[in-house]
Order: sequence, then structure tokens, then C-alpha cells
Amino acid sequence: KVQTSFRQNASSIGRWGRSTTNPVTIPGSTASGTAEGYSYTLTGSPSPLHSPPINMPPPIPPRPVIRQSSFTKIGYMINTAVNGTKKQFSSGNGETSWCFSQIKGALDDDVTEADIISCVEFNHDGELLATGDKGGRVVIFQRDPSSKASTPRRGEYNVYSTFQSHEPEFDYLKSLEIEEKINKIRWLKRKNQSHFLLSTNDKTIKLWKVSERDKRVEGYNTREDNGSIRDPASINALRVPSIKPMDLMVEASPRRIFANAHTYHINSISVNSDQETYLSADDLRINLWHLEITDQSFNIVDIKPANMEELTEVITAAEFHPTECNVFVYSSSKGTIRLCDMRSSALCDRHAKLFEEPEDVDITNKSFFREIISSISDVKLSNSGRYMISRDYLSIKVWDLHMETRPIETYPVHEYLRTKLCSLYENDCIFDKFECCWNGNDSAIMTGSYNNFFRIFDRNTNKDVTLEASRDIIKPKTVLKPRKVCTGGKRKKDEISVDCLAFNKRILHTAWHPLENIIAVAATNNLFIFQDKF
Repeated sequence: KVQTSFRQNASSIGRWGRSTTNPVTIPGSTASGTAEGYSYTLTGSPSPLHSPPINMPPPIPPRPVIRQSSFTKIGYMINTAVNGTKKQFSSGNGETSWCFSQIKGALDDDVTEADIISCVEFNHDGELLATGDKGGRVVIFQRDPSSKASTPRRGEYNVYSTFQSHEPEFDYLKSLEIEEKINKIRWLKRKNQSHFLLSTNDKTIKLWKVSERDKRVEGYNTREDNGSIRDPASINALRVPSIKPMDLMVEASPRRIFANAHTYHINSISVNSDQETYLSADDLRINLWHLEITDQSFNIVDIKPANMEELTEVITAAEFHPTECNVFVYSSSKGTIRLCDMRSSALCDRHAKLFEEPEDVDITNKSFFREIISSISDVKLSNSGRYMISRDYLSIKVWDLHMETRPIETYPVHEYLRTKLCSLYENDCIFDKFECCWNGNDSAIMTGSYNNFFRIFDRNTNKDVTLEASRDIIKPKTVLKPRKVCTGGKRKKDEISVDCLAFNKRILHTAWHPLENIIAVAATNNLFIFQDKF
């Protein structure tokens, strides 16, 4: 059983939540290809910017972006220079037109529960795309090399590997079934020829190694080529084994299993920027793990009250900062986000910052559903590390980590549903957990809605668009037409009435390619891949 540290052990817990009395020896990365170790990746600082010449033409007037200070713009310029972000994410008129690229999954109307996609995740360079489903399976898609090399580039993916990550289990002590559903998938940065990813269900986290093999060894001395052991008496001479080519085979093998550390259902996992540790969060606790140690984790957040009747909120999502290995954030069902710094204390129950929107003093706006719809279902830090987005039931908000008092941007996702909250409560749709994601340069955000609609918000132009992941447009290069919802009055030709929305068709999981305008949208058992118009 996993040993989880408690408060009485705080004196022996070091800066990173590890025991100081028994220090952990961390193996460095090796060139042997075994991928048994992980190490820091250090990057040099950017060269200083040259001062402009004295005789310069008049500067071009800046775009009317009111939310960024001059320091934010300088920080973004430096971040762009360091990361080498390519020119991307917009067409000539400043807007992106999206077109259909691919659809994965069966097109039958008869959908089994096990085939419903439960998470979607690109790896760090966008070459691989992983999905998990309610049946415990993980499917990895690889970017088609020919589509990447074509002009213009196309976003097409082929099945790379499929494996069963989790199986259904039964907790005999609590008489509870443990579902095999994959809650989250997180990629580790690539260190060698193999790929590594973490997958989790409600209770168990697994580290998977995905590797290729295109050669086999023949001519063993002690066993036959089929694996059977040879009789030593029949060995009259020694032979040198030879390496023969074979058809490419992709193998997925579990390298670590992290179990027995969570009493409640795991809702989040996040890999630290040091690529050595990661966190896992359930409803009341957050644990810190080392990727090489499976039998010990450290409890860094615990909001469980002594009396469960005094429980007022639960943890809904948690994520590490993309560059600061000591900082992480977690959101709650009360609509708050807490930022914690592990340098101040190994036990981070006392947050460093609290992000909370001011409560509306107008009592007429308060309703029975206010607390339900203000619960944050997902939180994501931006690639630059300066901002974060939070998704509640009706809106998505952008927060500046330097300003805790209120969000700097608020985008309504489906405000027209505010008048339908009673019926949404009755059919349990009000408890749906929508995720959100950034594009590669933090200029746009995406999240899902009902009727297979998904929303994209451009932060630079302050424009938004509603698109639909529909089987009616599964023809290559078909341009997606913006959809509009009629909220009242006479309905126009291209609009759809609120009463006609299909609430059983929902987009909960989306992912954006880290370097290009390619998005993956999970609609029930189908994975839609869209890209900018080519």
C-alpha cells in the first residue's frame, strides 16, 4: 500500500515534499535507450534585443488590445523569441476559417458506452494524438508524414497504437466498482526514441512506454527462435546471434503503476516542468509523485474537514505551472482558483494567491443554481505561464496570474441556456464538466457546448465563432459554417432554436495542436479533426 505523508511528518518533509531523512537518488538520463531516468532540460537565456536605429519610420499603430500591459507584451515577445513560435493561427484577414480534415470512430448510430471518448491530448510537438474512452482503451494517432510534407500542410492522422490501459475492478472493502474509464491522459516530453504517457482512471495511474521495433534477433544459443529453451546437451557449438529486419511493430508496455493513494475519484493529473514529478488530484486531496517511485506519494493539499458535514467545496481540477516547477493551481466547486508555491511549505493548504470573482451584490441575480453553475470544471495555464483560463457552466474566463481580484476577460459560451437551468437540472445536464484549451501562442481558446457545438474565442480580435462537429460535413476540405442559436423572436434561416438543441450530444473534450491550427474534438464516440482552410 502506498505510504502517504501526513501532517505529523511535516518536519521531515523537504522543499519538494520529499523526505529529507531518506533522500531520494534520482537517476540521470542515459543514452542507452532504456528511458529509465528523467533529467532537467536547461535552456539558455535569449540574446538581448538590439536597440532600433535612430531614423525610423513612424510606428504602426498597435491593435486595440486593452487587457495587456506593456510588461505583458514584452514578456510575450521574449517568450516568442525563446520558444521560436512560428507564424500561425490566423489567415490574411486576421480570422481563421476551419475545414474538415478527418473523422475517427464508427459512424453507426448504435453507440456502446465503452466507445465514448473521455479524454483527448496532443503530445508536445503535435506529432501524436491520444484518446481515452470509457472502456479503458487508449488509442494513439500519428501525424501522416505525407500530409505534413504536402503544400499546403494537412492535418491528417493515422492509428499508431491501441492498447487496454485499465480494466474494471472491484473494491471488496468498500463494495464499490471501479470503472475502467480513462479520466485523463498526459504526455511526458520525449527523451529518446520512445514515448511516455500517464493515464488514469478513478483510482490508479499508469506510466506507459510506447516504442517501435523493426528488428528481431535470431540464432540464440540457449533457446530457439520461437522462445523455447534448448536442451544443453544438444548444444555442440556456439553461434553468434544475428539481427534481422521485421515489419514495424509498436509496443505499449506499462512501466510504472501508481495505486492505493486516493480515497476519492481522481479528476486530474499534471506533469511537472522538471519532468521528474507529477501531481494527481481527487475531490479532497492532491498528491505529489515521483515518476520513479510507485510506493510513496506526498500529500501536498488536503481540504477534507474533520467533520464531513462541514464540507463546503471539492477540488475539481489541478495543474502545474508550465515553467515554474514549484507552482501549481487548483480549482474548486465554489468557483475559486488557488495558486500554491511549494517553496513556502511542503503542505500547501495555505495558498499563495486566491483568484475569485467579486460576488454580485444584486440579490435579484442570485438563484438556486448560482453555486452549481459557478463551479469550475476545468482550469488550464497558458503556454507562456502568464495567464490561465477557467471554465464554468455558462462561461470561460481568462485570468492574469498577477491580478487575483477579477478575470481580465470573460466569454459567454452558451448564455442562452440561463433561462433553461430548471430543465437542465432535471436531466442532470447542469452537472456536465466541460473542458477548455489554449492554442499554441495563447491568442485563442476553445471549449465545447451542446448539440455538438464548440466555441472558439479570438483574444486579439475579440471575435468568437460557434462551429459544429457534424457527420453531415465529413467531406475533405469542407469549410465549417458558423452556427447561430436563436434566443427569441423570429428565427432566421441558418439559425437553430434553443428548444431544438440536442443536449445528449455534447462536446466535453477538445485539444489544440501546440504548433499549428489543427484541433481535435471528441463527439460521443467520434473524434473530429479540423484544420485551418487550405
